[in-house]
Amino acid sequence: MQAHFLWLIVGIVLIVAELVTGTFYLLFLGLAALVGAAAAFLGASLLVQAMAATGVAVAGVMWVQRYRRSIEAKPMASLDVGQHVSFESWISQADRVARVQYRDAHWDATVEGDCRGEAGEILYIVAVEGSMLRVAKGRPG
Repeated sequence: MQAHFLWLIVGIVLIVAELVTGTFYLLFLGLAALVGAAAAFLGASLLVQAMAATGVAVAGVMWVQRYRRSIEAKPMASLDVGQHVSFESWISQADRVARVQYRDAHWDATVEGDCRGEAGEILYIVAVEGSMLRVAKGRPG
């Protein structure tokens, strides 16, 4: 069997495997094998075929790693931020910790800024830290 057919088969198998796994690594390895097939079809030596495939594979894997790091570096915003809560009572006014009602449940919250501390006062969620809310009088920007 000719070399370009072997490269082609390997490339197709890797691309099909990528469709099953969804990692993007196998996609670039499959594309690298297709580049090796093209080099073989054009009559390049085995060394040139391997170098061309390796170059594409290394560049593709580096791109996937950089892309994944950029996604992981971005913290996902909580959907709760900006929602309103109803002030119920102070747990510790000195520590600015209060009990609020949000989504028909009682939550502990750290109050930032001015707050009259009256039952029913509307505050807005600024951040969620574990099971604790950070709330403030104004809506976050």
